[in-house]
Amino acid sequence: MFTEMRRFLMWLDKRWPPERNELSVLSSSDLEDYGKHLLARFPNNRSQRESSRGGVRLLWRWRLQMGEHALRFEPLHLDGWRESSSTGRGENKTDRLPEEVLGPLLVWALRFIDDFAPDILEADREWRASREKRVGRYLERSAVGPSLQAILDEYVAAGRPLPGWRGQPSLTHFSRLLGCRHDAVRPHHAALAAAAAVVGVTEGAFLDGSVQGRLDGEPWVDSIATNHESANSLARLSRILHASCYVVIAFLSGMRESEVKHIKRDCIEIKYDEDGRPYRWKLSSLAFKGEDEVEGVPATWTVCATVVRAVEMLEKLQPKTCDYLFTGLLHGNGAKKSSNEVEGNRATNAHLNDLVAFVNQLCADRGRSDIIADSAGRPFKLKTSYFRRTLAWHIARRPGGLIALAIQYGHMRTVLDARTSSGYGSRSRGGIHGVLDVETALAAANTAARLRDQAAAGEKISGPAARRALTAAAHTPKFEGRIVPAKFAKKAASFLARDGIVLFDNPGAMLICAFKRDNALCEPDPDATAPRQYDCRPGCGNTVRTDTHARLLRERADELDQLAASAPGPVSRRLKASANRFRTMADTHDTIAQSAKALT
Repeated sequence: MFTEMRRFLMWLDKRWPPERNELSVLSSSDLEDYGKHLLARFPNNRSQRESSRGGVRLLWRWRLQMGEHALRFEPLHLDGWRESSSTGRGENKTDRLPEEVLGPLLVWALRFIDDFAPDILEADREWRASREKRVGRYLERSAVGPSLQAILDEYVAAGRPLPGWRGQPSLTHFSRLLGCRHDAVRPHHAALAAAAAVVGVTEGAFLDGSVQGRLDGEPWVDSIATNHESANSLARLSRILHASCYVVIAFLSGMRESEVKHIKRDCIEIKYDEDGRPYRWKLSSLAFKGEDEVEGVPATWTVCATVVRAVEMLEKLQPKTCDYLFTGLLHGNGAKKSSNEVEGNRATNAHLNDLVAFVNQLCADRGRSDIIADSAGRPFKLKTSYFRRTLAWHIARRPGGLIALAIQYGHMRTVLDARTSSGYGSRSRGGIHGVLDVETALAAANTAARLRDQAAAGEKISGPAARRALTAAAHTPKFEGRIVPAKFAKKAASFLARDGIVLFDNPGAMLICAFKRDNALCEPDPDATAPRQYDCRPGCGNTVRTDTHARLLRERADELDQLAASAPGPVSRRLKASANRFRTMADTHDTIAQSAKALT
């Protein structure tokens, strides 16, 4: 236990400023962040995470001996502090991707789809064309020598090294270029050796197309090789593009793995408005969970344009004869030449982690910092099961946050709460709503626990809903454990239906919303169980602020002032106006805020 206590104190020492050095000021947010740190540090070792949390809990058990320096609350009462020991299966028991992993992963996946894919597709087209030459009539043996010499002369004139394999000119590559049998090139070894003596030989055979995609103003790879053993081989890069499409579809759609794997060609339906602009995208596949038919039933999900781009990329990457878009690709040694069989879970996990390895090596070679790694800087092992739970977590706990650089989680919640087949990421049999209810309930309970801790620590509270929020916080159940049983979804839905006493943290607006539909200025739907947090408006009767929020408002104002100092005139004035508005909010809080005792 001493080792675990030391681990926690060293983490805390790096996190806290020098003037903050009393354990008595530990907050629930500190321990929540430590829990996130443990999840990132030991993603696949639950027993180690439990042991590390046990070391921290000693601060509570020894509180009488520690006197005024003791921890002021029981860690077990915090949402997510204790993990369930249940061994049952279910998506509510699945871990999620840490934020420091998800951000770079999603950005790099989109970068492959939008920036790098054209090079991979062109290389794939060239590779397929070279293979098709072998199907037709072979070049006469008498014509092989002159044709080969003409090609070698072009390489020598351009100063280009010959495509190679294991240190020698690649006979396979030249036979494909010539459209002849492999053994027809072998007698011309002397001509190949003479050219190689002048220009040299590359490690592999490279496709002729020049690389167009750019990273930091330079080609993202030097070339794309046909040799499947090369780090930049067409086979590997195609698999990574395949995995990138999986990341985007699985995370942004909320589909389960089996549902993603059964996506077929022409599965997208687009609806247009009267001006011809697309406004809704639907994706068709098969649903399995909760269905009686073992072969699945047809289902439709409403998705975003980014998901559609990923699907369209898969349609280009797979041959037109392939119906299922997550069928294994044809590149590589041992690949099936004609298959309509989707990849298994193990293969997809391997390709996802190859994406991570490629990106991290690319970052190391280019001196970039946006690696895909956990908080300790180590590569994170991806699994297909993480994506659906991660989406629900972000919708519930990161309102208004940006994903895919433009899609707002807050807007996703709005359409998800429609609870119909037209809702984002949903289908007629419930879609992701149960998972979202779980994450929202856990987030609300965590907000209530944090408000209780802040009030107990002496922070003052302001806002028209301050008294109601304190009452709600005192009576909010403590949902213990990040991993919860499947039946918790119904309990979570019932909890969220209690209008007026569920608390929602809104870090963007720096306040708490004690959501009551009749008071809300964000215009929620009549049966909504959560606010439109991206549309939080001043003067709403549901707002609550603490001293912590006031401090954050002033810190944000200082940041805006710094930005204003180097911004052009009109932009600078707007930034300063926003900074002044934040300071006014903080000053108003200081003026009207009351202690919890005075409010209750």
